[in-house]
Amino acid sequence: MLVRELLKPAKGIFARMMVGLAAEHGEEKTVMIDATYLKAHRTATSMMAQKEGRGRLIGRTKGGMNTKLHAICDSKGRPIDLFVTAGQVSDYVGARALFSSLPNVKWLLGDRGYDADWFREALQDKGIRACIPGRKQRKTPVKYDKRRYKRRNRIEIMFGRLKDWRRVATRYDRCPKVFLSAIALAAIVIYWL
Repeated sequence: MLVRELLKPAKGIFARMMVGLAAEHGEEKTVMIDATYLKAHRTATSMMAQKEGRGRLIGRTKGGMNTKLHAICDSKGRPIDLFVTAGQVSDYVGARALFSSLPNVKWLLGDRGYDADWFREALQDKGIRACIPGRKQRKTPVKYDKRRYKRRNRIEIMFGRLKDWRRVATRYDRCPKVFLSAIALAAIVIYWL
């Protein structure tokens, strides 16, 4: 569920605020993409109800019941767009969903989870250079700027600061829209105000 999807109903105030503030980020050079796991509390994991065909977006992983937060942030580590999926969903799904919201920049930094030929080609078509190390299974190694890649720690720091909020670190909400709004509120307070 993208932050932009919350703009469709009459509500979604926090999501609209974050999208409005993030739209004026002014980033021209580098953005980062990554994902993190957020534990789901046992009260949120009631999997019985399927609403709007998407369910609660809570999935089972080795670590238990989780939700996965995919994010794009600018070079200062401020979130530009967020996307929530079930915990077992691949990074490729988040990359595909967030691709349309990528700003017009020169570089995209990502970890090995985003190393896919289709993603690299889509970035190249958009005029964005990928700084993504290749997976170890690749037959031909991929070259990337190691010095630039070290700056990717800013998105990890952003996730850490978001997880300082108890409501974000542990998902208590059953509804994914409410949970994503809570994440958007935390991002607004921490980064955009």
